[in-house]
Amino acid sequence: MNLKKTLKIVGGSVGGIILILFVILVVHIATAKSVELDNNTLQISRMDFNKPLDSLERKQILSDLKSIPGVKKEHLNMETGVLVYYHDNTIISAKEVWEQMVAKRNYSVAQYVVSAEAASKQVCPVGNSDSFSYKFSRGVQCLFN
Repeated sequence: MNLKKTLKIVGGSVGGIILILFVILVVHIATAKSVELDNNTLQISRMDFNKPLDSLERKQILSDLKSIPGVKKEHLNMETGVLVYYHDNTIISAKEVWEQMVAKRNYSVAQYVVSAEAASKQVCPVGNSDSFSYKFSRGVQCLFN
C-alpha cells in the first residue's frame, strides 16, 4: 500500500513539473517579440578565418573591421575563426568589406557565400521548417497573434 501511495506522489509531482514547464514554454513563445530593425538596409555577412585566433589577433581584426565605414556591429568566435558582422549595404557591400580586410593586413580569410539552396529557403538557413520544434513554435505564435 505504501509503495502505491509513493508512486502516486512521485508521478503527480513529475506530471505537475512537466505541466508547469510546458505552460512556461508556451507563454514564452507567445510573448516573445521579434527583433525589429529600423534600418532596412542593414545586412549580415560572414567571414571565415582559416585558423583559431588568439586575443591579440581578435583585437586587431575587430579594430580593422570597425575602421571600415558602414560596418555597424561585429562578433568574432575565436575558436572557430568565424566573424559575423552587420553592415549598411547602401554604403558598402560584403565583398568590399572582405577586400578591405584582406588589403589591410593580408588576412587569411575566406568570404562566406550562402548556397543557392539555403538562399531560396523561406526561413533561417540554420532552421529546419519540417522539424517539430519549428512547427510547434509557429503554431503557438499563430494561436496568440
